[in-house]
Amino acid sequence: MKELLTRRRALLAGGAGLAAAMTTGGIWLANRDNGVPVQHAWRDPSPAPSATPAPSTSPASRAIPIQPGPPGVEHADLLESGNAAELVKVNTSAWYSWALMDRKTGTIVGSKNWNQTNMTASMIKAWLAADYLRRAADNGQTPSSTRMNEIRTMIRDSANGPASTLWAELGRSATISRMISICKLTDSRAGDGWSTTRLSARDTCRIAHAIGSGAAAGPRWTDYLVGEMQAVRGMGDFGIRKAWPSNEQSSIAIKNGWVNRDATNEWNVNCMALGDTWTMAVLTRWKITSPSWSHGAEIAKSVATQLRSKTQLI
Repeated sequence: MKELLTRRRALLAGGAGLAAAMTTGGIWLANRDNGVPVQHAWRDPSPAPSATPAPSTSPASRAIPIQPGPPGVEHADLLESGNAAELVKVNTSAWYSWALMDRKTGTIVGSKNWNQTNMTASMIKAWLAADYLRRAADNGQTPSSTRMNEIRTMIRDSANGPASTLWAELGRSATISRMISICKLTDSRAGDGWSTTRLSARDTCRIAHAIGSGAAAGPRWTDYLVGEMQAVRGMGDFGIRKAWPSNEQSSIAIKNGWVNRDATNEWNVNCMALGDTWTMAVLTRWKITSPSWSHGAEIAKSVATQLRSKTQLI
């Protein structure tokens, strides 16, 4: 009974706030945004991503409910909200950061910590593929079938071997310098390896847009790369696009990253998604002693679900 009364008070308060806003000529936007604190931790990627178990579907892994945010006007435009960063909430002690871009205008909204960086793990593989393919086309080269198969397994199945090969061929940190320049990043920087590249949520949205617009992979290979990202499968298919009905998920291009590091004793689980009119990023990290890596997948799904209820963009 106490819970019902509390809900009723919350709904009445939301209705009263809406009525007051309308009488003053304004309207309270129930938009989407988030921001939360936490610390880092990680471990070097295993030689084969297939050695890492897929996200669990056990009840324990679903401890994060899909939360609608505060009561208010449904389907208001998040991108016009002055307090977007406070409208997406996830019940977790993990650090997480998110951002959403309108590709038509370049507008980005996100959590208050959207400029803070996280180690990418496999999420950076989308850039490595784009940088290699663009440079090959610029030099008049046609990649071998062997190399194209390597890129396919790197994107679809998150194979680590091809990423390490491309990282070395592309000049290691030089490829990240090109990424920062071409994608117009403001927060990110190279690490000592491809998996330790540090990206912010808003920069991740910019990278996804650069891939979709052709700036990253170039005109010859953009459709190919986006198609491979739409075809991500197996353990790498989690997070943001799981907030959509199953028959719509394959239209959303994604590249996710998941790994833990002995040096920091933390999980890093990150999601990048590209739609026709939008891009989205959700970055997470937490201590390895806490839930399995599927916890990050559920955080990303929860954020995306809330964002979908708060804007017509996606």
